[in-house]
Amino acid sequence: MQIRPIVSAMRRNKVGAVLIALQMAVTLAILCNALFIITQRLALMARPSGLDEADILTLRSDWIGQPDDLLARQQADLAALRALPDVADAYITNSVPLGTSGWLDGIDLKPGQKHSTADSTIYMVDEHALDTLGVRLVAGRNFTAEDVKSYNFGDNIDAGVVIVTKALADKLFPGADPLGRAVYLEDHMATIVGVIERLQTPWVSGSDSQKFVEHSLLAPLHPLGPSVRFVVRARPGRAAALLQQVQQALLQVNHARVLSLVKPFSQVRAEAYRDDRGLAIILGVVCVSLLGITVFGIVGLTSFWVTQRRRQIGVRRALGATRRAILGYFQTENLLIAAAGTLLGAALAVGLNLWMVSAFEMQRMQAGYVVGAVAAILLLGQFAVLWPALRAASIPPALATRAT
Repeated sequence: MQIRPIVSAMRRNKVGAVLIALQMAVTLAILCNALFIITQRLALMARPSGLDEADILTLRSDWIGQPDDLLARQQADLAALRALPDVADAYITNSVPLGTSGWLDGIDLKPGQKHSTADSTIYMVDEHALDTLGVRLVAGRNFTAEDVKSYNFGDNIDAGVVIVTKALADKLFPGADPLGRAVYLEDHMATIVGVIERLQTPWVSGSDSQKFVEHSLLAPLHPLGPSVRFVVRARPGRAAALLQQVQQALLQVNHARVLSLVKPFSQVRAEAYRDDRGLAIILGVVCVSLLGITVFGIVGLTSFWVTQRRRQIGVRRALGATRRAILGYFQTENLLIAAAGTLLGAALAVGLNLWMVSAFEMQRMQAGYVVGAVAAILLLGQFAVLWPALRAASIPPALATRAT
C-alpha cells in the first residue's frame, strides 16, 4: 500500500491527527512511569520480613500510673502468656518489624567515631525472641537468660552482646566474619554473638529507609517503661483464636493497664504498606482510564473520517478496491499516527522519569518499560481502529456514491 496518499489525506485532517498523536504521546509517557512505579511498589510489598508472619500477633500494653515493679510485672505477663495452650512463645520489646515506629541509631566500630558505619534499628528482646519471630539463625548463637539486662528508657544502651542481621553484618564487616567482632552503641561496646538471615526494620517507605531496610540489631534488654509491645507466636493455625485469649490473660494478671494495637501480623503488614498499595491502585486506575480515553478518541476520530469519506470509499470500491484494501488503508493511517505519537511519547516518558529521579530520588526506569508501552500503544491503536475500519470496508459502492 502506498503511503503518500494516506499522508496527503491526513494533511487535510491534520488537527485530528495531531490531537490523537499527542493523546497517544501523553498516554505513553504516563503509562511507562506509572507502570514502573506500580512495579516498584509491588516489589516493596512482596519483600519478606524475615519472620513467621502467619502465626504471629502483636499488642501494646500501657500501664496506668507509674508502677515501680515493672520487671516483676513483665515476668508475670510473660509467664501467663507462655502458659496458654495456643501460645508457642512470647517476648516483650520496644518495637516490632513493619510497625512504623521504632529506635534508629548509628552503629560504630570504634568509640567516639564521628560518623557511624551503619544505621540500624534496635530491637530490645530476650532469649525467646528468635523462636517467637521464627527468624533463621545463620551463624553464632542465640541469647541466654544471663545475657538479658533491664533497660530504663532514657539510659544509654549497654547490651554486652548483640545479634545482627546478615545485611547489617555485611555493611559493618564486608567480606569478613562478624562473629566475635565489637561494635559500639552510644560508646558502649557490644560483641556480635549471632547473625540472623533477615529481619526488616519498622519502616518500609521513604528513600532513606530503603538504604537500611534490613539493618536490624537485637539487643538482650528488658525495656522497663510504661508502654511496651508484646510479640506472641501462636501454634500453627491458632493466631486468630488467640487474639482474645492473650488480652484476657494479661488483664487477669493485672487490670491496671490499657491494651491496644491488638492485631495479627498480617494486619501489621497491610497497614505498613497501605500507602504503597493505595498508590499502586490509583496509578492503575489512571492507566486504565487513559487507555480507555485513547481508545475512544481513536474510534471517534476514525468514525468521523469514515463518515466524511463515504463517497471516496465508494469510488475506490467501484474501481475495484477490496474490503481488505479499505481496512488496510485505515489501519495504516492509524499506524502512522500512532508511530509519531509513540516516538514523542517515548521521549516524554524518559524526560518525565529523569525529572522524577532528580526530584524524588527514584530509580531510573529501565528501557523495557518504554519498549513494552510503545508496543502496547501500537497494538491498542490497531485494535481501536478495527471497528470503524470494518464499517468503512462494508460500505457498498452504490450506496457510497449516492448523493447525500
